[in-house]
Amino acid sequence: MLYRCNICGFLNETPVEALGRETPDCLGCGSTLRMRAIIGLLGRHLFGSALSIADFPLRKDTYGVGLSDWEEYAHRLAARLTYTNTFYHQEPRLDITDVPESLVGRHDFVISTDVFEHVAPPVSRAFEGAKRLLKPGGVLILTVPYATETPETVEHFPDLHDWSLDASTDGSWRLLNRTKNGEDQAFGDLVFHGGPGTTLEMRVFARSSLLQELADAGFKGIRVADEAIPEIGVVWPVSWSLPVLAYA
Repeated sequence: MLYRCNICGFLNETPVEALGRETPDCLGCGSTLRMRAIIGLLGRHLFGSALSIADFPLRKDTYGVGLSDWEEYAHRLAARLTYTNTFYHQEPRLDITDVPESLVGRHDFVISTDVFEHVAPPVSRAFEGAKRLLKPGGVLILTVPYATETPETVEHFPDLHDWSLDASTDGSWRLLNRTKNGEDQAFGDLVFHGGPGTTLEMRVFARSSLLQELADAGFKGIRVADEAIPEIGVVWPVSWSLPVLAYA
């Protein structure tokens, strides 16, 4: 399959069966199927077409925010739009569970790609925060790992309150928690995505629960974006953890 990466513009030839959600197959920038899908959906929302970022109109009147977005597309988006890539642990900081009033209702889009599974419970605050960032008609483009077979999201630490991570001498990690009721808890066999710290997996979403969280936060027009966009190398080999669009 021939496709032109919509992040860097490189023309690639990749077998369809080699595409994977997390496989960096673009020889120009190393983009994955997930990253190209995010930008393709953004282009379609803003301009009606899955344009390469370099072909986005210069629209500094279009405001967007990313949550720890991939730098390869973040710096390109910032050159075409008024877009800020934010972080929980460094500047420019944004805690999606506690959105400042100065940012409320200002944005045409919010991108959150594989972030909400790391937010401390209750995760509903993150969905509400994303909704608060958006103008009416603005879009949240969201990915999280989710299961399609299970009916409910599995929270690993449902009573998380006063907690810390503890590294043992053998290199393993424990989560130590004191609940609101004063009960001490300890958890082992932790799952990290890319390293310890804010990448701790807090939950495994169920698709149905994920869509309900968005609805409960006040989003409309919620849909799973499972469509192929082959011209930019988006052909989904799986039915789980696909992007979701939700509108304010």
